Amino acid sequence: MTPFTRQRSRSVVALGETKLITEIGRWLGSATPKSPHGIGDDCAVLAGTPREQLITVDPVIYGEHFDDRIPPRGVGAKLFNRNLSDIAAMGGRPRAAVIALALCNGTKIEWLREFYRSLGNLARRHRVPLIGGDIAHQEEGFNASLTMIGEATKDRVLTRSGAKSGDWIFVTGKLGGSRLEWHWKFTPRLEEGQWLGARPEVHAMMDVSDGLARDLHALCPKGTRIALSANQIPISRSAHHLSETTGRPPLEHGLTDGEDYELLFAVAGRTKPEAFIRSWQRKFALPLTCIGRFVKTRAVSPFADEIDLSPYHGFEHLRGA
Repeated sequence: MTPFTRQRSRSVVALGETKLITEIGRWLGSATPKSPHGIGDDCAVLAGTPREQLITVDPVIYGEHFDDRIPPRGVGAKLFNRNLSDIAAMGGRPRAAVIALALCNGTKIEWLREFYRSLGNLARRHRVPLIGGDIAHQEEGFNASLTMIGEATKDRVLTRSGAKSGDWIFVTGKLGGSRLEWHWKFTPRLEEGQWLGARPEVHAMMDVSDGLARDLHALCPKGTRIALSANQIPISRSAHHLSETTGRPPLEHGLTDGEDYELLFAVAGRTKPEAFIRSWQRKFALPLTCIGRFVKTRAVSPFADEIDLSPYHGFEHLRGA
């Protein structure tokens, strides 16, 4: 469904900014509290907390992150869940969010209504009030950017740094083929991230957004290299289906497609992977796989089927895949 129309009566121009903000408040309903704790003031007031604060921001841009094949509720879900995934990747809990829109005159009111209703549903489900934002005009297209505020759930926040030589590499779920729908239908791993954040043997974590082969370099400690077992990479059914169309191996899709939004993390080398997985399985049905290890740069490979990562690059903004 396209977000745009040439009919003035159906477009945001028919409302104007003031009425549009009123409508947005109505579309969100109980997902946004009253001012000053919600929409209606220059800044929203967020109640104090003794825990460390987390702040993340992600956009959805027409033609870049979605097109007319994705329904407006799917676009809203992708925007909200991308931010939730960032909070999950640090073992945190989401608390509130603000959203900024850049709209062209032809943006459909009905499209925007469904987009906001999706945001409202997710905000209520995760108890994350939408407390404000901004609207601006642009000549063409649609751009929505959501900033989410969260907090640490324990005495620490997991970051991308912290992994050590010898640490095991784990990933949740399965990878690859996200473009077939997962990129807007994924489930952010909030509960799983909080559980991992409470485990002292977990040293570092992030979510897989730009492809496993690329994202792993952000976790890799200095003086080490990434050793991955090809047979241990959990490849999704979508990656296999996409492979039939592209002619590229499913493993390549699993390593480079990106937008998987699974959790990628390092676990202390002294930990037995099988025991860690058993602890996980007592709590979650989601698959968890040990896919490799960080080893000294010149160390002998621990895997007979180690992957040469040099041909795989994943996605880089402003460069493409």
